[in-house]
Amino acid sequence: MKLSFTTLGCPDWTLDQIIANASAYGFDAIDFRGLNGEMNIYRLPEFAGQAKQTLQRMKDAGLEVSCFSSSVHVFSEENYAKNLGEVSEYAKLCALFGTRYIRVFGGKIGDTDRDTAIRRVVSHVGDMAKIVKEHGVKLLIETHDDWISCQDMKKVLEQVDPEAVGVLWDVHHPYRVIGEQPEATWSALGPWIEYTHVKDSRAGAGGGEDFHYCLTGEGDIPLQEICGLLTREGYTGYFTLEWEKKWHPELDNPEVAFPQYVQYMRSLKLEVSP
Repeated sequence: MKLSFTTLGCPDWTLDQIIANASAYGFDAIDFRGLNGEMNIYRLPEFAGQAKQTLQRMKDAGLEVSCFSSSVHVFSEENYAKNLGEVSEYAKLCALFGTRYIRVFGGKIGDTDRDTAIRRVVSHVGDMAKIVKEHGVKLLIETHDDWISCQDMKKVLEQVDPEAVGVLWDVHHPYRVIGEQPEATWSALGPWIEYTHVKDSRAGAGGGEDFHYCLTGEGDIPLQEICGLLTREGYTGYFTLEWEKKWHPELDNPEVAFPQYVQYMRSLKLEVSP
């Protein structure tokens, strides 16, 4: 089991702290989603002029970059040119760091009908796919915002280049927000799922989006079953902790949540299919 975490969970750590703690806690990789208050990390010296030094520091610590998580919302027309530029910058970083994936969001569709939204996302993703494919990189659309449903996501994936586009399965949102069972998600999206975000929560009285994040294994997301399903189906990608400390400062500090995640995940008894 390969473990990673997004830097969304440690917004106050320096790069030195991120690398040192990732190694000390037993992670295999880091998923960069912001650093030093800058969400688009390609703008930072550590990932521009000093990128080769950063890469070497990570290699020396036995770590990889599992993914570069962008802020791109594919549906957006207003930010279309900006999004193409952002994807291009991350694709260059991926090529340098030996990283396979760039995360993107489908985005909110507002009052747009679903069929129109699907056509727009397919078109935009198609243009982005051409950019990343030149660098041997893959876009991963996260099961998030208005693209949580596996059936909505599948309608996009069936129309784009499978060599350049896949799925990031946020195992929390489909189950928690719309009650989608893990088996249904895998049945629809299994051929495209190459990466996961893991988090846990407890349901609130209102159900749906009424929930409270908690330490891994202390909520009621069926993580044991989800991880078991992935393992049985031959999934070999990262299990990436997405601890949303950046957006929810009331959550436990990463010094607590990160090692606890590693301990929980390493303790799972998972059977590999023969």
